[in-house]
Amino acid sequence: MRIALAQLNYTIGAFDDNTKKITGAIARAKRENADVVVFSELSVCGYPPMDLLDYDYFIDRCQQSIRTIAKECEGIIAIVGSPAHNHDPIGKKICNAAFILQDKEIRGIVCKTLLPTYDIFDEYRYFERNRHFSLCDLNGQKVAVTICEDLWYHHTSDVSGKGKLYTVNPVDELCRLKPDFIINISASPFSYTHIKVREDIIAMNALTCHVPVFYVNQTGANAELIFDGGSLVINAKGAVIDRMALFKEDFRIYETQNITENTADQSPVKTEDTIALIHDALITGIRDYFRKMHLTKAILGLSGGIDSAVTLVLACRALGSENLRVLLMPSQYSSDHSVQDAVDLAEKLNVQYDIIPIQDIFARYQHALKPLFMNLQEDVTEENIQSRIRGNLLMALSNKFGHILLNTSNKSEASVGYGTLYGDMIGGLAVLGDVYKTDVYKLAGYINSEGIIIPPNTITKPPSAELRPGQKDSDSLPEYEILDKVLFHYIELRRSQEEIAALGIDKSLVQKIINMVTSSEYKRYQTPPALRISNKAFGLGRRMPLVAKY
Repeated sequence: MRIALAQLNYTIGAFDDNTKKITGAIARAKRENADVVVFSELSVCGYPPMDLLDYDYFIDRCQQSIRTIAKECEGIIAIVGSPAHNHDPIGKKICNAAFILQDKEIRGIVCKTLLPTYDIFDEYRYFERNRHFSLCDLNGQKVAVTICEDLWYHHTSDVSGKGKLYTVNPVDELCRLKPDFIINISASPFSYTHIKVREDIIAMNALTCHVPVFYVNQTGANAELIFDGGSLVINAKGAVIDRMALFKEDFRIYETQNITENTADQSPVKTEDTIALIHDALITGIRDYFRKMHLTKAILGLSGGIDSAVTLVLACRALGSENLRVLLMPSQYSSDHSVQDAVDLAEKLNVQYDIIPIQDIFARYQHALKPLFMNLQEDVTEENIQSRIRGNLLMALSNKFGHILLNTSNKSEASVGYGTLYGDMIGGLAVLGDVYKTDVYKLAGYINSEGIIIPPNTITKPPSAELRPGQKDSDSLPEYEILDKVLFHYIELRRSQEEIAALGIDKSLVQKIINMVTSSEYKRYQTPPALRISNKAFGLGRRMPLVAKY
């Protein structure tokens, strides 16, 4: 049997575009003599549709798309992801399903069993789970059709980290029925730790069931969530036979007999490629955010610092330098080399730049507020005014010319609230909002690895907001190597103060950092969506109470 895997980039709710992509891939599969063509999870509507699933018209459009696609399935079988009506009177009204389309009709529907409700996932909010297991007959082959999380039983655990999250293992149930192979349709988001874990999980299922696994994932990005693709074919011995492209669409056909006989194993994903993966993921996230929102132009504040420099390079690679504009807004506290570094980078990238000094504007604010401030000593208030002046200038250009403002704050700053609401925390998209400062430096090094783009001084000078004389980030924060280590263990690994201090970090410093994270929750509620590249990003994946004592 010849199986085609169609790894495509879908837009949520773009039914006509998604259907056109799917039927185009079916036509190609037919031309290339495939017997079966497989698409990813919820491909007709895009993933994740979230509360759009509550609207009847949305489900109706999904069903219309399925019927349209089925008409193209003559002489070929297509497996397509879509919501399906739950005809059982008990339970939620829809399930997350794989439709088996053949001879211009719907030949079967397989519903998802394991519905993730953790981190960014909230599927049990919408879907009813499958409770009945059977194999699909695809031209005489007995196939276990599964959907994403159905392969992840052994990798999920309850909050204690010990007990299993689910009460049933779909693969065990299906393997008892002796399938010839497993097909898994997926919408598995990217994180820099996820690719290797995912391959190991799929390989374990192949070994457990002693059959090959054909795994197809979607690619592209939908708002914060980035999908890397990386669809896989793994043989019965758990060896990776083929790995499809990362961060772009791909289409390949496999002969099942060759998969069974082939014992070659592709090289595993290299852990040292992490920064390259983050780089490519962020470019994908920026590009698709703009393309799917029908936007073209972006603007950002270029300070001469490393965060704005890295953001600009990534945006240029995603959108093209002709679609970028930057604003330099020096104050009396800005160093000459910061301004020159920013100018050098803009000219190197051939990006339009303008310079608006804010010293006089700031002086007018000070004059207007002087009677109200009653000669009180200057403090963070004056620093925040400068930041908000810059935010106002950027938003003025954004409004006037239709440029979307890119936020340049990093995850370290967002974690501890080292930023100004309505100032440097504004924007339509936070490019580095899930990237720790230490990794921003690594991204800069990666960008410069084949030739100097970001000025070396931008990378080597001590980071500073330049909002008061001689200011450095280290005046307010621990060194980033220590800060990021504590943040990673607290946010990503969810470890306690005592557990983190046991790593050899001063307990009072750990407590101070955790307190900063907790007290800054209200700021993060008001920040733009951040492109997700870790397994625990702010936003959809981390939901903390705004008013609480913990």
